This record gives sequence, structure tokens and C-alpha cells, in this order.
Amino acid sequence: MSIPQNAAGPESRPEDERPRAGLMVVYGFQHILAMYAGVVTPPIIVGSVVGLSTAEMGLLISAALMVSGLATLLQTMGVWRFGARLPSVIGISFVPVSAMVGIAGESGLPTVFGAALVAGVFGLCVVPVMASLIRFFPPVVTGSVITIIGVSLFPVAVGWITENNETGVPTTTGLALAGTTLLLVLLLAWVLPGVWSRMAVLGGLVLGTAVAAAFGQVDFSAVGEGAVFSFGQPFYFGPPEFQTAAIITMCVVMLVILTEGVADILAVGEIVGARMDGRRLADGLRVDALASVVGPLLNTFPGSTFSQNVGLVALTRVRSRYVVAVGGLILIALGLFPVLGRIVAMIPSPVLGGAGLVLFGSVAAAGIRTLAAVRYDGNMNLIIVAVALAFGTIPLAAPGFYDGFPSWAAMILSSGIVAGAVAALLLNACFNIVGRKDGGAEATGPAGSDAVPERTGAPAPPADAGGQAPGSAPKE
Repeated sequence: MSIPQNAAGPESRPEDERPRAGLMVVYGFQHILAMYAGVVTPPIIVGSVVGLSTAEMGLLISAALMVSGLATLLQTMGVWRFGARLPSVIGISFVPVSAMVGIAGESGLPTVFGAALVAGVFGLCVVPVMASLIRFFPPVVTGSVITIIGVSLFPVAVGWITENNETGVPTTTGLALAGTTLLLVLLLAWVLPGVWSRMAVLGGLVLGTAVAAAFGQVDFSAVGEGAVFSFGQPFYFGPPEFQTAAIITMCVVMLVILTEGVADILAVGEIVGARMDGRRLADGLRVDALASVVGPLLNTFPGSTFSQNVGLVALTRVRSRYVVAVGGLILIALGLFPVLGRIVAMIPSPVLGGAGLVLFGSVAAAGIRTLAAVRYDGNMNLIIVAVALAFGTIPLAAPGFYDGFPSWAAMILSSGIVAGAVAALLLNACFNIVGRKDGGAEATGPAGSDAVPERTGAPAPPADAGGQAPGSAPKE
């Protein structure tokens, strides 16, 4: 097999493995099921604010799927200095939703698209600065951030189970479907042999949907509504409009998107066991920014690396970027054939929630595994982890905690991932760089180890659940 050359070096890498074609399609489809709801939610929210018709809403959703697929393909395969060539999925970001709702409600969608476009160009300009932060991400920081990502995703799974009702209490049916799906995923992961166990999530979703259909909980009526094929129409809502206040707001949002992108890309690299350096991180961030440039041209919103899929990589131990590239092709197909998206949308929300508990828990577990390799004796690493986790979970424990803060601060801190990452970065810089007392304060090996791997080289690759190093051939 020919291994592509890039900044990570010419040696064989786990992310360059190529499963059989049939398995790549199945694994890729799992990724799409894990992130589909996240991609279509921002267009639905913003579209409802401006009172779009059903047909116009469908156009927004198709455009979101199309741009997400194109960006995912670029992120995984890479073209020149665009794409980290990692198994990362890019979708429509939820970070700017509140800002876009305010802009759209006051000035309309063309102003949203104009501000997003300029913010994307701004993002491309600041990517080198953001990527230079990689040296400030030792395992004590990355482990904390990965754990926060997993914990921050739990409300998403719980929201699916409760179908986001106002009380937050699941119905008996919803709870039963979520519990059944969770049990099915666990059972399939336990009984299926070798490579087949990696399809446990997909199998759980399919069987969970079948159980729901048997009890009349699946709505098939929407499948036949709307067009079967649609290529979309650029500038359907009119040419972008540029307003200074909206542009400034979206540029600030872009900094938040890129900060989350740093955390998510490094999390994927850590789980995969890939060699990461500043250049590779910058290549990945450029795709996040580029999605915000291309998206408005095709009637959709800024994109970002999706945290949801980090859990799937950790859970299935399928580290191939080609698998996610196939997922990108599936997203493009969903954008071109809206009928396929309507079929995926039939999966009941509680079924997604049951599988989401396993997926998102796997992200947190991967972070804990990274933190287990950090040395805590004779340094302040335990304090760094403690404070980072605290800041990361404040928005989960009290969603309105930052409402009294200035709007720019509230927008940044209300993202637990960003708040936790900033806390970990600042404390690590204070304790382990500026105020470092000895040469071992930032050691990343187990207690007593003097080996300190260079952060811009390969992180110590975590073993999978069976003790297998990620660079080795998968166990069958």
C-alpha cells in the first residue's frame, strides 16, 4: 500500500490503514449517523427564526449536508495545505447559532451569510497563530480537554432521549427505546467477533429503529415528501450583505470555532496515535475556516470539526481516515439526494440517545486514559486538571451562569470545551513553563519515569481496550 507523504512523515501510520471497501462504507455510515442530527439542527433553528417555508428549510439542510461532506473529504484526504489527513468529520457548527439567530432576526439571512464569509477569511488569516499553540498542549492539557469534550456531549445524548422536551423528563416510551438501544449496542459489542464488533453502534441503531417501528414509533410519511434529487442553487436567498457589527460578531465566533477545532483535532490525533505538529494542525484548521467561506456561497453556515465523531473513533478503534472520507461522500450524497436524508431522519431521537451514551462516554474515557499517563508527583498537574474540569462543567451544571457577563465573554465561556481548554492552557503555562521548578514538572510518563516525549512529535500511543497499540494491525 502506498502511504501518502505529508508533514507527519513517510512511515506507516494508523490513520492510513485501508479496510475492505464494504467495511469502509459501513464504518463511514456509522459516522454519519452519529453526527447527522448535529449537522441539520443549526439550519433548522436559524431557518425557523426567519420563517422559511418547508421547501426553503429543505434547501438549507441539503446545503449543510453538501458542504459538510465536501469539507470532511478535504479534511481527511488533504489538498496542498488544506486538511489534517485525520479521521475527522466536519459539520455545521453550533457555536455561532445564537449570534446568527440575532443577526438573522434583525437583518435577514444575506447578512448572516456575508458576516460568516468575512469571518471565514479572517479565520484563514489567523490559523497560523492558532496552530502555533500546539506546544502548549502537553498530555495534561489534551487529556483534560478530551475528557471535557466527552462530558460536554452527554447533554446532547440526554436531550435525544428526552426528545428535548421542556421538562427534561423522558417519556416511558423514549426511555424504553433508549435503554433497548443501549443494551443492543453493548450486547453486539460483546458477542460479535473481531472486526464485526466495531459495527455495534450501527447495529444498535438499526435494531433499535426496528424495535421502535414495531411499536409504531417511526414516522415513514415524510420519506416521500419533497424532491428526490436537488443540486441546490448558490445565492438562493440573495447575494451576501456586509454589516460591520455582524462581521465583528462572527469574527469573534470564528476564534471560538478555531479554539474548539484545536482541541478536537488534537483529541483525534491523540486517540489515533498520530504524529501531530503545528503544520498539520494548521492544515486541519484551514478546512474549518474554509468551510465558513464556502458555506455562505451555497446557502449554509460556518462549519467546524465535530466532537461527536471522536467518540466513535475511540469506541470502534477504526482509525482510518479513508473510512471518514467515505462518510464525507455519503454526506454529499445526502445533500444531492434529500430523500436519503429523510430516511436517516426517521431514526427516533431516543434511539440516537441510547447509542450516544456509549459514543460520548468513550470520548471521556479516552481523555481519562491520556490523563493516566501524566505524572502528578512534585508538580501542579493535578490542580491543572481539577480547574480545567471545573471550568469545563460549569456551563453544564448551570447553563445561565454567564448570562450576567459581557456578551463577548459569555459567548466564549458558555462553551465548556473552550473554557476548560483556556483554563488548562493558562495554568499549564503558569506552572509548567513560566514557573517551572524542575525539569520534570511536565513529565507525561507514569510516576517515576524520566521519559518526556516531545509534544510536537508522536504522543505516547494509547493502547486499545485489549492492550493493542494503535499502530498495529487490528485484531480479527
